[in-house]
Formats: sequence, C-alpha cells, structure tokens
Amino acid sequence: MDSWIRTLPPMSRFKPFEAAARHESFSRAATELGMTQTAVSKQIAQLEKELGTPLFERRNRAVFLTDAGRRLGRVVGVALSDIAAEVAMLRGARRSNELVLHCQLCEAFYWLMPRLAGFHERHPGVELRVVTSLRPLTETTEQFDVAMQTSGRASGTARLAFTAADDVFPVCAPKLLSDMKPPVTPGGLLAFPLLSHRVVPQDWMEWTEWFEAVGVVEPRRVRLIHFDSYPLALQAAVAGQGIALGWRRTTEGMIAEGKLVRPCAEAVSRPGEISVFCNVMRGAHAETDKLVAWLSDELST
Repeated sequence: MDSWIRTLPPMSRFKPFEAAARHESFSRAATELGMTQTAVSKQIAQLEKELGTPLFERRNRAVFLTDAGRRLGRVVGVALSDIAAEVAMLRGARRSNELVLHCQLCEAFYWLMPRLAGFHERHPGVELRVVTSLRPLTETTEQFDVAMQTSGRASGTARLAFTAADDVFPVCAPKLLSDMKPPVTPGGLLAFPLLSHRVVPQDWMEWTEWFEAVGVVEPRRVRLIHFDSYPLALQAAVAGQGIALGWRRTTEGMIAEGKLVRPCAEAVSRPGEISVFCNVMRGAHAETDKLVAWLSDELST
C-alpha cells in the first residue's frame, strides 16, 4: 500500500464531514445521512484530532467552518461528486443536461426575471431552471449548479465565483410623501414607520446599520414594523405602510414604474454585497461557465 494512503484518516469520516461542511450544520447533516447529530459530531471531532486542526468553530449552539474546514470541504466535495458521477455512469445513468440556478426570491422575481430572456437569446441551447429560496444556501434542499445570494449569508463549501456591488437606500410609496416634497433628510425618516426584515443571524443590512453608515444617531424608540421575509416588507412599502430599505438591483424596476420612490438622496454603497457561487458537489457542467459569465456581465452595471 502506498505510504500516502496510510496517512489518510478513515474514509468513513469524510461523508459526515462533507455534509456538515456543505450545510454548516451538524443537525442538518445528520438528517440528510440518517445519522444522529451526536454520531456526526463524533466523526468530525475524530477527523479534527487526526488532522491536528479544527475544521469547525463551535459557538452558541452553532458551527461555522474554519478556513481549513472550508478548503477541505471543497476538496472532499469535488472528490465525492466525481465518485458519484462515475458510479452513475457505471450503472447506466446520466446526469441531466439541465442547468440549475439557485437565487434569493426577491432577486429572482425583481432582478433576474426581467433579464432572463437575454440569457436565452445568448445561449438558446441551454436548458436553465431557476429555483428560489428565502433561506441561506446552506439550508437549501434543491441541487444547484450556480447560486446567487447576499454575501453575508452562509454558503457552506460552495465555491465563490465572484462578488458584485449594490447600493442600499430607503424606498416608499409616493403617496406616503403626499404632505411633503422629497428629499427628506435621513433623520426625517424617523417620523415614519420603518419596515424591517429581521432574521437570525442578521446577515444583511438593517436600519440601525444603515443609519450609522449615514451618520444618524437612531433613537431608542423607533416605529418599526417587522416582517419575516424581505419580499413582504417590500410589498408593504409599495402599499404605503412605511419606509423600507431597498437594494438598487431589486427596486430599480419598481422605482422606474413609479411604484416606489426614494424619499432621501443618501445611499450606502456595498462593494461586495452580492455573491455568485458554483456548487462543487454537482461536478462539471458544460454550461456552468456560460451562466457565470452572463451573470457577471449583468451584475457589472
């Protein structure tokens, strides 16, 4: 037996590790593999001991990949994907030619859909399916080739292809400002109900962070209306229920249609706000590079 093989940890460690790394969750990995969370945790603890380095940071009943864990997760993910593809070939199965793009719901509905015809015009032979989610990439149950989401959200072992900029600014229905003429000062926004989408962890910009970025001290008591999804908060803004934070790429169409206006001129620029990923577990897809290149072109404006 070659000496390098003898230095490897037991192969049984890698499958629980890959699933836990992909989900950044021991419990979701256990559910996927039909194991207990304790069993997954023990396998990973043994792997960390054998490698002599932590693969996950454990805090507040959650786990987060270390840099070493993320690197190893991608390597193991590619290896297991290649094995699975070869086994499928030997069994006579073929991978679908369908290319799957995973996208956050708001970006899919307001940004992607109006542009998708352009992708099909450029690549008429590519069979593209779009799947949407309100949850981070690590919690998706759908297989995907390429994914696009807010950069602060958990991504597991998905390989980062590129990031893109976006701007964040308040938006509201024109009728909300019927008694005054915009622009309103940032401090003047506090006189209105503020529509808020709160998640745990808070993985994208919220009002407190936005006010800090534009130099406004937010008072302790603010009229906040909370929603459990950003699409709901945005639709509440369209309905005139208050002022929401809007991302330029998501709201530019509604602003152009007159459904929303910017009550103040201030905006916060976020250079790496959007991330596009490739799924190492799906293996090579002949059309993946075409989709990534098209997204890069569209997000460069």
